Amino acid sequence: MSVDTTVKKVSSNASPHGDMDQSYLVSGKRVSLRLWLKEKPQAKPPSRRDYETVGFVLAGSAELVVEGQTVMLEPGDAWLVPAGAEHAYRILTEFTALEATAPPAQVHGRDE
Repeated sequence: MSVDTTVKKVSSNASPHGDMDQSYLVSGKRVSLRLWLKEKPQAKPPSRRDYETVGFVLAGSAELVVEGQTVMLEPGDAWLVPAGAEHAYRILTEFTALEATAPPAQVHGRDE
């Protein structure tokens, strides 16, 4: 069995940005990390994605609705959106969060 010894370091200042204003920080074969930085208050439309998402709130507050269940997200909170689940975010105050997606969200048009 061969072992992948690749190491990646990515400066967030040079990270690519997606159409939803997210920054793609680093991506491996099975997981990726992205940043939502100072998102303004807004309601994002419901969506379904073929990847699992876990996140952590650094600043601000938001409501997350997953398949009809609503949870409040505040600094220090972590969350999970299962792959294929309908979900929507309503950002209440300027919001900064990290998310990991598996498989990587930005590969094969998964974020479109």
